[in-house]
Amino acid sequence: MKKPTRTAAGDAFSHFSISVIRLAAHLTAAGDMLAKPSGQTSARWQVLAAASHASMSVAEIGRVLGLARQGVQRIADLLEKEGLVRYEENPAHQRAKLLMLTLEGETVLRDIQIRQASWADSLGAAVNAQDLRLTTETLTRLLEQLSAPKPLGG
Repeated sequence: MKKPTRTAAGDAFSHFSISVIRLAAHLTAAGDMLAKPSGQTSARWQVLAAASHASMSVAEIGRVLGLARQGVQRIADLLEKEGLVRYEENPAHQRAKLLMLTLEGETVLRDIQIRQASWADSLGAAVNAQDLRLTTETLTRLLEQLSAPKPLGG
C-alpha cells in the first residue's frame, strides 16, 4: 500500500505533532516527579491548580484542562476525601458544585509550585525565554485551529 503524500506544511505539522506528543509524555513524567513529594500526581496537581485559579465546577475544570469531566470528577472526589478540596454551592447551577481548595490543599499546591518554579527557571534558561514565547504563540494558534469546528481533512 502506498503511503499518502503530504505538502511541506503537512509534513512540518506532522513532525511538530509527534514532538508535542513526546513532550507531553516528558512533562507528565516531570510533573509526577515534582508532585510526588507532596503525595500527588500530575493529574491531581492540575486539578488543584485549576481549583486555585477560579471558582469552577468539575465540568468547567475539565473543559479548561481538556480532560473528560468523569476523570476530573474521580480526581476531585479523591482530593476531597484527602481533605485537599471541598465542594461548595454554585449560585449559577444548583447541581454543579464549585471545587474549592482547603487550607491543606493550598499548602500542598504551594509546595509543588515551589519545586516547579525552580525546575521551570532552570529549563527555561537552558532553552531561551524568547524561543519559548514564540513556541507558545504557535501552540496557541494551533489550539485555536484545532478547537474550531470543522471536518477532519478539510
